[in-house]
Amino acid sequence: MTKSELIERLAQSQDLPRKRAEEAVNCIFEALAASLESGNRIEIRGFGSFSLKQHRAYVGRNPKTGEEVPVDSKQAIHFKVGKQLREMVDALTDEP
Repeated sequence: MTKSELIERLAQSQDLPRKRAEEAVNCIFEALAASLESGNRIEIRGFGSFSLKQHRAYVGRNPKTGEEVPVDSKQAIHFKVGKQLREMVDALTDEP
């Protein structure tokens, strides 16, 4: 599902003008991004949680030249699926 499809589905299900649905989706995404940017964890019960994971610096290797290259430490976004969503997806894969 793309962002446009999400906006369209919200507009149809809530009988909203597309512009209002787009504003709502953008507002939610901006709030989620701001929360992660502040270092906060996001938990959406039944869906999953987003958190930042710290990766330490290390010495990598350039695949073309074989030269050693220092790689800085960084943070990555980690998603952990919620129990309800996991069970729903598992039920789909159990069907023949």
